[in-house]
Amino acid sequence: MTPDPVPAAGRTAPGGRAARRARRGSGPGFVGATLWFTLPFVVLVAVWAVTVELTGVPRRIFPQVDDVAAALADMAASGELARHLGASLYRVLMGSAIAVATGLPFGIALGASPALSAFFSPLLRFSVALAGIAWIPIATLWLGYGDGAVIFIVWNAMFFALAYNTMLGVRRIPATLLRSARSMGASRWRMFWEVLLPGALPSVVSGLRIGLGYGWRGLVAAEIIASSAGLGYALFLAQKTFSTDVIIASMVVIGVLWLIMDRLLLAPLERRTIERWGMTGGAR
Repeated sequence: MTPDPVPAAGRTAPGGRAARRARRGSGPGFVGATLWFTLPFVVLVAVWAVTVELTGVPRRIFPQVDDVAAALADMAASGELARHLGASLYRVLMGSAIAVATGLPFGIALGASPALSAFFSPLLRFSVALAGIAWIPIATLWLGYGDGAVIFIVWNAMFFALAYNTMLGVRRIPATLLRSARSMGASRWRMFWEVLLPGALPSVVSGLRIGLGYGWRGLVAAEIIASSAGLGYALFLAQKTFSTDVIIASMVVIGVLWLIMDRLLLAPLERRTIERWGMTGGAR
């Protein structure tokens, strides 16, 4: 009698879907999870309002909640919010697309080739500490002030995290699966699309989630220095006029926008990818 075949990496074990449904059904539900997620922010706003009121700190130094809400409404009514938001989103999307197009194949090549990995891994670890913000001065020298420099910083901040996580993902692919594909005569192109990329996908998505966080921080910092539009530039302008309400309103927009991208796009993508490829963990 031959033993039962081990399920392939791209398949879920019998009962996997039912088990996931049971886990989802036993949770607090979407509404409960949403309320629990927003509760810390409600508490933070309440503490903020009470603290400003009790301490009597000048609102020009630390504005009250309604001051920030009014500043946000003014930015929206004047069109400044849409202008800055559009500039920032364009730059982060362009930088992210370039990072995926370059970091993904580079990371797969490193994971598939021990020689390349041995050569480039020290450089990757060295570059992680310098990625993003540290490159802003030289980016402005190379590309001037504007979209080019900011997009370069977003790409630079994301590239190394994405490439490194992709390399680790390829290394986790079982050697038996790689040998089987080669023994069946799979070409390099088919190895890339049907074995290496699917096998590394959970790590790729995790690296994308981490890298985009780095890229978003790099975006804000670059816009403060090398741009005349964007949410980071809005912070810079408000600081020059001592408009703390606008500063905090811009910070709120940046934080909310990142939360929306992370919780509604990246976290579900990571969770579904991990579940699809039979991993045991889950995204939070």
